Amino acid sequence: MRFNRMLLSATLVVVALVVQVAVLARLQLPGAVPDLLLLTVVALALVYGHTGGALVGFGAGLLADLAPPADHAAGRYALVLCVIGYLVGLARPENGRLTSATGPMAVVVAAAVGSTLLYALVGALVGDTAARHVGLGSLLFTAALYDLLLAPFTVPLIMALARRADGDPLAEPQAGAGDVSSGWATSGTGLRIGRQRGGLRIRAARTRASRAGRIRGVKRL
Repeated sequence: MRFNRMLLSATLVVVALVVQVAVLARLQLPGAVPDLLLLTVVALALVYGHTGGALVGFGAGLLADLAPPADHAAGRYALVLCVIGYLVGLARPENGRLTSATGPMAVVVAAAVGSTLLYALVGALVGDTAARHVGLGSLLFTAALYDLLLAPFTVPLIMALARRADGDPLAEPQAGAGDVSSGWATSGTGLRIGRQRGGLRIRAARTRASRAGRIRGVKRL
């Protein structure tokens, strides 16, 4: 990953983790907690792809594992977010352009449900049965609901920041009905081609006129 990607990703992850621990975790909402860290990983994976998403997910999850008041084994959430970041990165469009909000919202719901299930599965493997006492069904529903409500305010903004920092041309404003490149071609190359065509027409007309003059001159003689 390039330096600007690493710097932006680290900044966004730290900010998301601070807001997650200091604000969202204290809301005392029923069921799960809105996972801003997960949404950050999802947004960055949709821009950076599966490799960048896996790296960002692992770093974000490891930071969450080590930050207080973490009460689980270190590396557990790092594994979850690494897998989620990789899978979400596979859903990145080939041209990088999202045609509608339906796809990202579906990705957010799948990521919320998948991360909750994977976290519970890894917990069961290491002997943590807390999800059974809370109720896995309630956790899945509330996690998907909270993340879906929070996503429109966070995912587009994070994606726009990532594209702008990465120098992505999709982050640049469009020029009317056409894009910047088509406008540049019309005002630049097209104008030059038009001038060249006009010059060729003028030269051809002059050539025909000079030939006609020479013929008329010969006839006068």
